[in-house]
Amino acid sequence: MDDESSAVPHSVVRLNAAQIRTLAHPLRARLLGLLRVDGPATATTLARLLDTNTGATSYHLRQLADVGLVAEEAELGTSRQRFWRAAHDASTWRPTDFDDDPDARAAAEWIEHHQLQFMNEQAEQWLATQQQAPHAWREAATISDAVLTVAPQRLRALNEEIWELIVKYRQDPSFAEEEGAAQVHVFLAGFPRAEELR
Repeated sequence: MDDESSAVPHSVVRLNAAQIRTLAHPLRARLLGLLRVDGPATATTLARLLDTNTGATSYHLRQLADVGLVAEEAELGTSRQRFWRAAHDASTWRPTDFDDDPDARAAAEWIEHHQLQFMNEQAEQWLATQQQAPHAWREAATISDAVLTVAPQRLRALNEEIWELIVKYRQDPSFAEEEGAAQVHVFLAGFPRAEELR
C-alpha cells in the first residue's frame, strides 16, 4: 500500500521487570490477550468470556493498568461502566533482559511456557475441527517447521524480518476488508536444536 497514512498504527512495548512480573499470571495474560484481539471491553464482559467473576477481572485489570499494560477507555465508559483497552498491540523482551533479576526471569519463563501451551491448544483445536472448515481455509492453513543452520545474529535477523512482515499485514486495513477475511493465529518460534548446544 502506497498511502502509509491509512495504515493502522502498531505499538509494541518492551516489557520491564515490573510489567513482566505483573503479566505472569494466567488471568492477567488472558485479559490482556482478549483486549488486544477483540478491543475494549468491560470487566463484566471479560468475566463472562473467561468464565470468572467480575471482581476478579476488575482487580486484575487494575493490576495491569498500574504497570501501563491496559488503560481505561474513557470515551466508551459511562458512570456505571468502565471500558478497558490494551495499551499496546504487542509485548516483547529479550531473554537476557532479566539475567540480573531472578523473579523477572522466572516470570518471563512462565509467560513463555504459557504461550507455548496456548499455541499447542490452538493448533490442536484447528486439527480437530479443520474438516468442518471451508475448503479455502484448509488450503491456506499450514503447520510446518524447518531446520536451518545459522549463527545467533542471523537467527535474530530472521526473527526480526518475519516480525516486520507480520506487522505489515497487521497494519494494512485493506487486508481485513477483503472478502472472507478472518482472524488467524500466526506463531513464531526460532530456537537452536538441543543437540546443537551439547
